[in-house]
Amino acid sequence: MLELWLSTTSLGFTELPYLQVPFAYAPQVGVGVALLVVGTSVACFFYLIRKRKGCLDPKKFKEFKLIKKTQLSSNTAKFRFALPTPTSVLGLPVGEHVVCRGKDEQGKEIIRPYTPITLDSDLGYFELVVKMYPKGRMSHHFRHMRIGDYLPIRGPVGRFRYSPGQARAFGMLAGGSGITPMFQLIRAILENPKDKTNIHLIYANTTYEDILLKEEMDDFAMKFPDSFKVYYVLSKPPEGWNGGVGHIMKEMIQSHCPPPAFDIQILRCGPPVMNKAMAVHLNALGYTSQMQFEF
Repeated sequence: MLELWLSTTSLGFTELPYLQVPFAYAPQVGVGVALLVVGTSVACFFYLIRKRKGCLDPKKFKEFKLIKKTQLSSNTAKFRFALPTPTSVLGLPVGEHVVCRGKDEQGKEIIRPYTPITLDSDLGYFELVVKMYPKGRMSHHFRHMRIGDYLPIRGPVGRFRYSPGQARAFGMLAGGSGITPMFQLIRAILENPKDKTNIHLIYANTTYEDILLKEEMDDFAMKFPDSFKVYYVLSKPPEGWNGGVGHIMKEMIQSHCPPPAFDIQILRCGPPVMNKAMAVHLNALGYTSQMQFEF
């Protein structure tokens, strides 16, 4: 008898039961059946991976352990949280976000939305990039988090869910930590070889140090020059700066974003004042409400 079995335990599933094939009785038939069984088992295996259940719950908070904290600038850090197993996925659709719960300096509960910069292709963990403001209530919570602490989160949440091919091109207008939902979408598009969507990002900050995830975005621009272009804008640029200066203006959008068309979308995410100003610019340039989305 030929015994065949496929273990998926290492990927978080139980073992598939072994199969016995009467190999000695009919060698040629046995080989054919064996190959068929292996092929079917492998197909099942990849189907299970694709259907792997996420760890989020849209109705109740679940706690995730902080396992790594990386300081990116004087007031920004990247927080890595462990999922239940090394092969677990968060289960967050591209374009949506999570809600995090913490306590401010008075010990009062505070809830704020955040977009992970990781995708479900990142197994066993997820990461948040958080800018911590001096008087920010949730900033206080993140500033005092230590390795081993737990963060309650709930999700998925959001009105935007991405499907490959939903637009020919995206124009993205981001300010400060508003880059995180853009970065999530950028990754999803560029890391999918079948997705041919073009991306044009304008990213505004105060100083050079404030530019979050710059190394990663510059790497994308180098690897995907035909699909991804980024234009940085600083209100307080260093000497010799060759990017944009001041705030995102109407002329910058005209120069660095796709023009109005039925198959393009302009996404914006930043401080409320910036979002309002961008809406005025976009309306003046002829982008309809259907062409615009604000995270």
